[in-house]
Amino acid sequence: MTRKMAREEAFILIFEKIFSKESVEEILDLAHETRDLVADDYIKAVFSGVYENVEELDGIISENAVGWKIDRISKTALSILRLALFEIKFMDEIPLAVSINEAVEICKKYATEADASFVNGILSTVAKKI
Repeated sequence: MTRKMAREEAFILIFEKIFSKESVEEILDLAHETRDLVADDYIKAVFSGVYENVEELDGIISENAVGWKIDRISKTALSILRLALFEIKFMDEIPLAVSINEAVEICKKYATEADASFVNGILSTVAKKI
């Protein structure tokens, strides 16, 4: 599986977790059972890492989403932002520009053009502060 495909799978898992009381491990097991997902190290690290650090990630989102409360952000955009911010903050081996670009591409595929612009704006603002 390519990194691009793994990133998309991680996004799907992060999105699923928003609506589930199941643990990260249970969601991974269910994804394996229902759609034959074989989660590689990247997927496991990102999915578990996002939920181990969700309060910190959501704080970064809230701080940079001027005029938006976290509960007003679409669940798709929120999942993508959490994924990208986790990469930016905790995965130094992934270039910042790659995390931003891939997040916007996932957003274009699963959300609206407005969501993609919103995600790009938040991530660009964060990038300028780094």
